[in-house]
Amino acid sequence: MLAGLIKTIRPHQWVKNLFVMAPMFFHKDVFLSTPAGPALNLLVTGRALAATGVFCLLAGAVYTINDLADVEADRIHPVKRYRPIASREVPEALAWLMAVLLVVLSLGIGFLLHWKFFICAVIYLCQNIAYTFKLKSIAVLDVAFISFGFVLRVLAGGFATDTQVSTYMIACTALLALFLGFGKRRHELSGENAGKQRAALKAYTPMGLNVLLALTGGATVVTYIAYTIDPVTCAFFNTKSLWLTAPFTIFGIFRFLFLVSGRAGRGLKSESPTQEMLRDVPFVLNLVLWVVMVVAIVYRLRPSLG
Repeated sequence: MLAGLIKTIRPHQWVKNLFVMAPMFFHKDVFLSTPAGPALNLLVTGRALAATGVFCLLAGAVYTINDLADVEADRIHPVKRYRPIASREVPEALAWLMAVLLVVLSLGIGFLLHWKFFICAVIYLCQNIAYTFKLKSIAVLDVAFISFGFVLRVLAGGFATDTQVSTYMIACTALLALFLGFGKRRHELSGENAGKQRAALKAYTPMGLNVLLALTGGATVVTYIAYTIDPVTCAFFNTKSLWLTAPFTIFGIFRFLFLVSGRAGRGLKSESPTQEMLRDVPFVLNLVLWVVMVVAIVYRLRPSLG
């Protein structure tokens, strides 16, 4: 039962909450310059990690509430019927208790971090509850609310670390989240009895989602490139080299399209695109290389020659 409870809160999906750390990461606050060389900024990093943990706990509560609300629909899904609540591995009463405890714990920690962060966390929770019980059945609006959740993560991360969040970061986050959200719907539409499992899927078509993916994916790439070459960005980072990270972004967008279309060499075997991404070696390797490149450029890290 313990394993079922852990599976219900979906730790593999918590990677999305790394967006909470984005403001600190792109504000050059991860490392400090010391006489001995770069050193980790423990105060800011600690607050960012705590903020990310809050959103992970909130996400766990939201996933649990979502499974409780969708339990009957999940039982007719070829994959989701094996979820702990749908399969009756975890009793519904116990799942509700866990969800309440996670909400109380996460919001309590959030209030201690910063009152503005706490407000973002409360809005995130309310938005997701509204999404679970009503908004996810409305096509396009369902994905728009997913995107809003990612923007809230970024704003909350800025408040937790007292970091200014740029307009470019908000725009890139919103567009990327829309792209990922439409990709998830494309992934779900490929399954059997899609309309019965999620009402909003009845209003989507493969062609329509392909167009939305192309538009949001292209807009994400263009916005990111504009950010990397913007004079304000170049002045802030004191470098014009950030555009070198753009090819990794472009590859990630195209690789994601291959994954959700089932053309990445193994078809659609996972329950969600997030699982597909985390299991895809080229995608993960590209992401790691992007992070390494950004860190090297933003923090002006160079290999030692001594």
